[in-house]
Order: sequence, then structure tokens, then C-alpha cells
Amino acid sequence: MDVLSFGAGERLLRHAAYLRAAAVEIAILTGHLFLYPTGILQERELLLVEEELGPDEPTHIPTAGVAHPPVLLMHGFVDNRSVFALLRRFLRRNGWTHVQALNYSPLTCDIRAAAALLGRHIEHVCERTGHTQVDIVGHSLGGLIARYYVQCLGGDAHVRTLVTLGTPHTGTRAAPLLNPHPIVRQMRPNSELMDELANPAPGCRTRFVAFWSDLDEMMNPIESARLDHPDLIARNVHIAGIGHLTMPVHAAIAAGIREALVGEELASGAADAA
Repeated sequence: MDVLSFGAGERLLRHAAYLRAAAVEIAILTGHLFLYPTGILQERELLLVEEELGPDEPTHIPTAGVAHPPVLLMHGFVDNRSVFALLRRFLRRNGWTHVQALNYSPLTCDIRAAAALLGRHIEHVCERTGHTQVDIVGHSLGGLIARYYVQCLGGDAHVRTLVTLGTPHTGTRAAPLLNPHPIVRQMRPNSELMDELANPAPGCRTRFVAFWSDLDEMMNPIESARLDHPDLIARNVHIAGIGHLTMPVHAAIAAGIREALVGEELASGAADAA
């Protein structure tokens, strides 16, 4: 009887966590719908921190004397760069002078083609900034595009760190009604593209940090957002109680991204603040 009661209590707690996460997801989706039009057009240039914050808002540089590589932010499926408004501002206030949120075409139908376009853009960024490498933060599909570039198109020469947020590294079965879309089919488990990413990748130099949540409704199975590949330098960060849409705007995840980009080790449980 006690065991049954304990099991019922655990299920109630789990159900309450799902309800809380769902409520937050709805609130974030509502806010994002208002912001979405502001991110339809591509950014013209990489902006400096002073241009966004203004002369009267001092920046907080925790790593004085260290020149951070440019950071590129990659949004998810049918989204745009507006999803990164808070994260971009957070990074600029913490010492990153080159941060750009990219848009890829909503008509994109092939992850490989999007990865090749990303590679050309990264070469342009390196040429403009004088850096030889960039860091990337990718949400959902954006992380998968960046990973394909790094792992299959030689992008490890130009990407120092790739941080993924709720990216289906081994494929997801969520949203079956979207199967007619070619890029959704590429994100399914056992697709040709997923088989490519499972192939050996000896000598890959990019460091990976994969944030995954136990309440990510777009990951099925839930562990698909983990990156477990024998040839990749990867660290998985478990996030408790956070939904898919919440990841790019959550303060604890932003702090974890900052630590990952400066090469610090994440404190145990640092991102479990949901």
C-alpha cells in the first residue's frame, strides 16, 4: 500500500511539472508571436555591443582581456531570429562584441543545403571579423544544421564550440502530421541523414554541449536531444522541467551557455533551476 501511494504521489508530481511547463510554454509562445514579425528580415551586419546597449549602459565583461570568437545563433523549424532576442542581449552584456542571430529560409527543404549555406556565411564572418573560428548556439533544427556542417562538411575547422538546445541528435518522432515536409523526414530516427551523423567522425575538433530536457515535448524519445557519439567531444546537460520553446529564453540555460562558451565546466546541477 505504501509503495502504491508513493507511486501515485510521484505520478501526481510529474503531472504537476508537466502542467507548469505547459503553462510557461503557452506564455512564451504568446509573447513570441508578438515578437515574430521583428525577426523576419535578416540582420544587416554583426552589431557591436555598444550599438545595441547605448553609451550609458555599461557592459559586464567577466573575462577581461579575452577576445571571444563571434557567436552565431541558429533558430529552429518555422521560427526566426527573434527567438534569441533575450539570449543575444545577455551575451552582449557579458562581453561578447560579435553576436548575430541568423535566419535561414522558411522554404528550406534540406539540412545538407542549409549547412552548406551556413558554411559560406561563417567564412564571410571570419573574413569580416579577423577571427578564424566562431561559436554557434543552435535551437532544435538549428543545432542539427550546424552539427551537419561541423561533422560532415569540414566545419570543425571553423567552429570552436557548438551548443545545442533541444536538438534531435538521433531523430524525433514528434509531430507525425508534419511528415510530408522533407526536412521533417530528415529529422526522423533512422533517416539517411541521421545515419550520416551516426557515421565515424575521427578527429572532429569542435566541442559540443547539448542541453536536453525531461519535459521537451518535441523530443520523442526524450533522450534524442542528447549527443552520444564516440568520436565527438560532447557534454550533455540535463535540464529539469523546461519545455522546448522555453530553452532559448531561460535564464539558467543562458548562464550555462555563457559558461560553455568561455570553456568553464558547468557546476553540477547549475541548470536545474526550473
